[in-house]
Amino acid sequence: MPTYEYECTSCGHSFEITQKMTDAPLEKCPKCKKALRKVIGNGAGIIFKGSGFYATDYRKQAYKEKEKQDKPSCNVSSGKDCSSCPKNARGGK
Repeated sequence: MPTYEYECTSCGHSFEITQKMTDAPLEKCPKCKKALRKVIGNGAGIIFKGSGFYATDYRKQAYKEKEKQDKPSCNVSSGKDCSSCPKNARGGK
């Protein structure tokens, strides 16, 4: 259930209350019984816990395995000649 913040327009008393979203907003101050207004607050912050929140974190195992197979086993950009490199197997430079 969400927490709502109210403030009295007369005495300035402010308070928070947990209500259902379907409940009617409060109208009278619990102290002076005059009009209340609902304060728009910051709400709760979002807390991310875990290793990370990237699209690749939730990839299927099959995708991760295929990605490993597609990567060259040696450093293609190093300029070293390697017969097992996909670059050499394709005849590229």
